[in-house]
Amino acid sequence: MGSRKNKRSRGGAGQTFDPMSVRWLEKHDGTISKIWNKIPVSGGHVIATFVTFLVGISVSGDWLGIFVNVGKQFGYIDREKTFILHDSPRKWSQLTLEDLYLQDVGKFVLISCAVSYSVYYGMGGFLHWYYYVRQRDRAEEWKCQPKKWITPELERHEIILGSMTLFVNSTIGGVLACYVANGGYSCIYYNISDYGWIWFFLQIPVVYIYMDYTTYWIHRIYHWPFLYKHFHKLHHKYKQPTAFSVTAIHPVESTNVQLLVITPVFLFPVHWGPFYAIVAYVYYHGIIDHSGIAFKAQWWQPWQPDAIFHDNHHQYFHVNFGFNMEIWDRIHGTYRKKDRVYTEDIFYGQGKSLSEISKSELEADMEERKSENPLAYRNNKNENQLTKNEIQKLKKNKSRS
Repeated sequence: MGSRKNKRSRGGAGQTFDPMSVRWLEKHDGTISKIWNKIPVSGGHVIATFVTFLVGISVSGDWLGIFVNVGKQFGYIDREKTFILHDSPRKWSQLTLEDLYLQDVGKFVLISCAVSYSVYYGMGGFLHWYYYVRQRDRAEEWKCQPKKWITPELERHEIILGSMTLFVNSTIGGVLACYVANGGYSCIYYNISDYGWIWFFLQIPVVYIYMDYTTYWIHRIYHWPFLYKHFHKLHHKYKQPTAFSVTAIHPVESTNVQLLVITPVFLFPVHWGPFYAIVAYVYYHGIIDHSGIAFKAQWWQPWQPDAIFHDNHHQYFHVNFGFNMEIWDRIHGTYRKKDRVYTEDIFYGQGKSLSEISKSELEADMEERKSENPLAYRNNKNENQLTKNEIQKLKKNKSRS
C-alpha cells in the first residue's frame, strides 16, 4: 500500500486504554510503527492477510470445530464415539450431559470464548492500526469512502455490540464443537473413500452455493421493514463499515446466520476438510467486505464481488444483499443500478427511479456518489457515477416539474 511513512492526524498522549474503543491504539502508533517498519513490505502484506484470516474464523466461533475435526482426522480425538439412537424415550430430567453428547461443554465454551476474544481485540486491533491509523492520511489510496469516517462513538458502539454478539457466536461454536467431539449426530466423514473422489470435489460447489444463496435470502429478509427496524438496523448504523462491523449485528440475526451456515453437516455427507475450508473462506471475506477497504477479488475469483459491493450496501442500505456471489442480486433485481436511488427509507432492493425523486433527493444522492472511491472499482472507474450532462439534464427536468 505504498510508503511506510505515516502522519497521525488524530489521537494524543492523553488517551487512556479503553478495551471498547480502538482509539487507544493511536497513542502507541509510534512504537508499533518502529517495529513494523523493520518488516519487508511483501512480508507485511502476508502478515496482514493472515491476520484477516484469523479474525475471520474466530468471530464465527467455528475455529474450534476445525480443531476438533483435525483431531478426529489424525486420531487425537476418538472417532469411535458415534451417535446412538436410543430405543426408548427418556425424560429431559433424566438426561445427563453425556447423554446429550455435551460432556465437558463448559471447557469447550470457555476455550472458544477466550481465543475468539483474544483474536478479536488483538488481531482486530492490529488490522485497524494497519489501515485506519498507519495509512489514515492516504485514505484516497485504499478506503472505499475516503472522505467519510464513522465517529469515535460509533466505533465504540460497534465494538460493544460486536463483543456481545461474539459471546453468542463463540458459545454456539463451542457447544457444536463439543457435540461433534463427543460423537453427536452429524453427517461429517473423514475417509474420502467412503463417498469417493467425485463427491469429495462436487460437494465444494454444492455447499458453497447453498451457503451463499441461503445467506442472501436471510439477509434480504432481515431488510424487510419490520425485521429491519427491530433487528438489522443495528448493523446499519455504520455507513462506513470497519473490520469490527462484521460482528456488530443483533445476536438473534447472527445466530440465524451461524446456524444456517452449519446446517449442511446435519443434512448430507460432507467431508470436514472442504466444508471448513468453505466456512473459513466465507468468514474471511466477511471481514474483507466489512473492512471499508478497497479490496478487489483475485483473478481466480471470478464469482467474488469486490469489497465495494458490500460497502455500497452499507452506504445505500437496501441493495446488494449478496455476499460471496453477486449473481443472486442480478437474478432477483436487487443489484445496484446507475439510474436508481437507494436510501434507508426505500425498501426491497429495487430503489427509486431518478425521474421520480425531488431535486433535493437528487442533490443528496449526488453527494453520496461523489464520496465513493473510483479506485475501489474494477478498472478504477465507478460506473455508477453520473456524467455532467446527465446531471444537468436531470436538474433541468426537476426545475420544470
